[in-house]
Amino acid sequence: MGGIHGDKYEAILDAAYTIFGTKGFYESKISEIAEQAGVAKGTVYLYFKSKEQLFTAVTRRDCEQYLAEMQGALANRALGEGLLRMAKLHLHYYYKRKQHTKLFFMTPNNDPDLMEFMRGFIQDYTDMVKNKLALEGVQQPELHAKAFIGMMERLKMDILLDKDFREYDVDQTAEFATNLFMYGCEAGSGIRRP
Repeated sequence: MGGIHGDKYEAILDAAYTIFGTKGFYESKISEIAEQAGVAKGTVYLYFKSKEQLFTAVTRRDCEQYLAEMQGALANRALGEGLLRMAKLHLHYYYKRKQHTKLFFMTPNNDPDLMEFMRGFIQDYTDMVKNKLALEGVQQPELHAKAFIGMMERLKMDILLDKDFREYDVDQTAEFATNLFMYGCEAGSGIRRP
């Protein structure tokens, strides 16, 4: 979509992101999203048939940007450096969205289109890490990829739910997790391998 239509479309997605993120899917109203976007309620329905479809579009845009950043973090980098950059991006992503936690916790999880998209997103993310690990000769790269992403997902919960978690904690947490993944528990003892 170009021109005015593209601007309205993006304005609707931006507004929906904010409203869904602060109120959750079920408490958000299309009329609020339209008002925030500066368009008529009917205009929202010109682009999206339902609130579920709008939520999926918001999620899709966010996830596609996320994957593009992650791909850039891994490209042309040594494994440890790439994983550290990915860990920092992953955790900073959630820190920046700390005020929009309902975007992650109050979602239409019974929407088949959203669930299908999320399955594909998770697989794409896993494959990205798996392919890098395989290229570096890591055995069982898919299992390792799932373990790395699993660590990041658990650490994101601290960011989203701990009101005392600060931005300066993000990089330190990412470095600790990457060292733990790369070198095992020795990393937690302060022993670093070259």
